[in-house]
Amino acid sequence: MDKTERALSSLQKRLNYRFRTASFLHEALTHASYLQDHPKTAGHNQRLEFLGDSVLHFVLTDQLYREFPAEREGALSRRRAALSKGEFLSQLARDLGVDGGLLLGKSEEDAGGRTRASILEDALEAIVGAIYLDSDPATTQRVVLGWYGSLTERLALLEDAENPKGRLQELIQPAHGNGALRYEVINATGPKHAREYEITVFLGDRPLGTGRGSSKKSAEEVAARAALVTLRKGSVK
Repeated sequence: MDKTERALSSLQKRLNYRFRTASFLHEALTHASYLQDHPKTAGHNQRLEFLGDSVLHFVLTDQLYREFPAEREGALSRRRAALSKGEFLSQLARDLGVDGGLLLGKSEEDAGGRTRASILEDALEAIVGAIYLDSDPATTQRVVLGWYGSLTERLALLEDAENPKGRLQELIQPAHGNGALRYEVINATGPKHAREYEITVFLGDRPLGTGRGSSKKSAEEVAARAALVTLRKGSVK
């Protein structure tokens, strides 16, 4: 088994899917630049990416509809967008090891294409399309949702990262009310043009988390993330 075959075998294990038609996976991993150096290659992954994008949106739409029966269209759309945006998909592709199986032209390889977010995102969507063609809708849904794990947990982590203050408020409000959280500047160092702030977020008089940043806003966000970790550990009621 050569290096390419080993990479494809390893990738299929991490995808938790073994292709019956190996050419589907090969095409899904083939970037357009690869054809410049290997003109006899059958094709690249843009058509599969087009298909996979739609399949992925359907899989997420269907699962979100089922998991959040009380949510309105706008909220469901926002959740789907968070789970299908490029930044998230490229990281998911890295987690699955897609980068190791990419087929790139030498110029793209030398330019760092193996780590390029857009290439990883397109390849992952192409893999979804390839699995769909190689199997059936039910299998595709099972495999793709397996990559995500619990959508509820995934969304909670994404919301923690993207809007930590809002997420913290959302978790605290039901038990403690709207005004329970307080952000307080504990320290500020450096000249005016290069200040660093240290801020602690309090629940009443209890400190939940502390953060540092070059602005009050960034320090508050870091403090909120630290507070969310505290909440996840269950040390606040």
